Amino acid sequence: MAPPSACTESHDPRFADLVLFNAELELLAEGFRWLEGPVWFGDHQCLLVNDIPSNRTVRWSERHGVSTFLEPSDFANGQTRDRQGRLIQCHHRSRCLTRREHDGSTTILVDRARGHRLNAPNDVVVKSDGSIWFSDPLYGLLNDYEGGRQTSEQPPALYRLDPGSGSVEAMATDFDGPNGLAFSPDERLLYVAESGAPGAATPRQYIRRFQVGADGRSLSGGEVFHAITPGWADGFRVDEHGNLWCGAADGVHCIAPDGTLLGRVLVPQRVSNLCFGDRARSRLFLCASTRLYALFTNTRGAVPF
Repeated sequence: MAPPSACTESHDPRFADLVLFNAELELLAEGFRWLEGPVWFGDHQCLLVNDIPSNRTVRWSERHGVSTFLEPSDFANGQTRDRQGRLIQCHHRSRCLTRREHDGSTTILVDRARGHRLNAPNDVVVKSDGSIWFSDPLYGLLNDYEGGRQTSEQPPALYRLDPGSGSVEAMATDFDGPNGLAFSPDERLLYVAESGAPGAATPRQYIRRFQVGADGRSLSGGEVFHAITPGWADGFRVDEHGNLWCGAADGVHCIAPDGTLLGRVLVPQRVSNLCFGDRARSRLFLCASTRLYALFTNTRGAVPF
């Protein structure tokens, strides 16, 4: 067997089948402040990411490099695409979720729940039935760097939005700081990062796993699935085999469906979020603080976005 890539570290024999010995970590762009929310647009062969403190959404492509897609971005954080290919964004400043229509106009999908304003929507995923699931922690309200200090009107929660009816439902309210989220390939499991209460001396920081009911919406369980160290779980994606690829303080951790750490992609800076994209959805794009990296892998993202 060929030796592993210099940027990977194996913790389980299964990891060897997921990475390539001759693919190294690539620096695509730098000079940002804090990157988040990567989403791949295969129909345009480009990646969108949010430089939150700079209040702009950035486009990257192999052919054209870096350009500004949206400025100001209203301090957008997590983002994805819906089943019609439209961009869904979480915004700190206006405390809402928006949808960018095909004609370039913007629709506010939700800015209130349970009779109060949302906090600062953080990350978002769209299920195959079109429902939009998003996390709403306090983080984006706490400083001027990522959107401006504001007062919270309700505790953090995990929500489900029905874009047809516009109804929004709190699916889990026992989080201190809900963050990244992703469904398993068969959508029977939902993983959600618990990043902890802001300022807590010993914050709860781990990935939780929920079972999704036969109705496709009800949740049960919510047990601890895996704790990231060093650092804590932020954004992550699931590959075609059900493995989680999660940002960490030392790069990216690959976690098997049984909770075992399979291996790491070593990155010089903390990785906040990531996504699969490019050819066959096998290239991993990494938002690493002030830099954007990529790595070709031997697995594929579970969903197009």
